[in-house]
Amino acid sequence: MLKKPCRIFHKNLRQNLSEEDIETQSLAIANMALKMNVWDKTYYHIFLSITEQKEVNTEYILQILAGKDKDVILSKSEFETCKMTHFLLTENTKIKKNPYNIPEPMGGIEVPSYKIDVVFVPVLGYDKQGNRVGYGKGFYDKFLSECKPEVIKIGLSFFNPVDCIKDANPCDIKLDYCITPHAIFQF
Repeated sequence: MLKKPCRIFHKNLRQNLSEEDIETQSLAIANMALKMNVWDKTYYHIFLSITEQKEVNTEYILQILAGKDKDVILSKSEFETCKMTHFLLTENTKIKKNPYNIPEPMGGIEVPSYKIDVVFVPVLGYDKQGNRVGYGKGFYDKFLSECKPEVIKIGLSFFNPVDCIKDANPCDIKLDYCITPHAIFQF
């Protein structure tokens, strides 16, 4: 499958999910995440869900991170450069949706990419080799290329992988894992 049809296919699958489906499956994904051996790290980057895109609700993973007293990092997107700036989530962090409905921190304590240990990555689709398809702007590929080589990249998806994304290229950063409501895929 090519990226564009993969993107369209998975967007359509997500649009067919009810709010109840999203909540139930997002909770199942968080419970699966608890089974992983990644909770001994310090800095965890997570995306805040775009509800209009029916993304995995990351609130449950945020609760796990808070319960484990981890440092949580959120990003603000810069659409002119397709780069992200990362901020430590604190009790004073103000969140506001940008024009694309992405909830983002309004500022705060900036954290460099190389400090981050684990990144929870939004995915539209992915394949059995860990190649991922996002919205096509390259934000996460640029961000992940700035992280240390041993950063753990964990995709979150409601769906199983496709066999192969045929037009993946060398600039695409592969996932290490992808968590679904029923399985953890390791690549």
